[in-house]
Amino acid sequence: QVQLVESGGGLVQAGDSLRLSCAASGLIFSRYTAGWFRQAPGKEREFVARITWNTNYADSVKGRFTISRDNAENTVYLQMSSLKPEDTAVYYCAARSGLPTAGGRREYEYTYWGQGTQVTVSS
Repeated sequence: QVQLVESGGGLVQAGDSLRLSCAASGLIFSRYTAGWFRQAPGKEREFVARITWNTNYADSVKGRFTISRDNAENTVYLQMSSLKPEDTAVYYCAARSGLPTAGGRREYEYTYWGQGTQVTVSS
């Protein structure tokens, strides 16, 4: 049974940093595409970042967020820096076997999802 568990969310101030973790069980992350999405109150879930053999980011987080993975820990991370109030959202980890079919920026490309972790950035 595949399970993705996010952690690391919390309440921070604008300009602070935060690192989210996504621990996987039941799959080998190195063989999967992993992505981070987020959903702010009243908005649709949106793409944040994804990692395969390379990385890709939403324009809104490029230069501030970094996605990475530790194969030994079977964990994917999202390092977030220079956080802004507009980054406030529930952040979700997602995974799919192999390479994405459309760049890894669409929800439908992912098979497995975590339960989400709340990130709140105060001004």
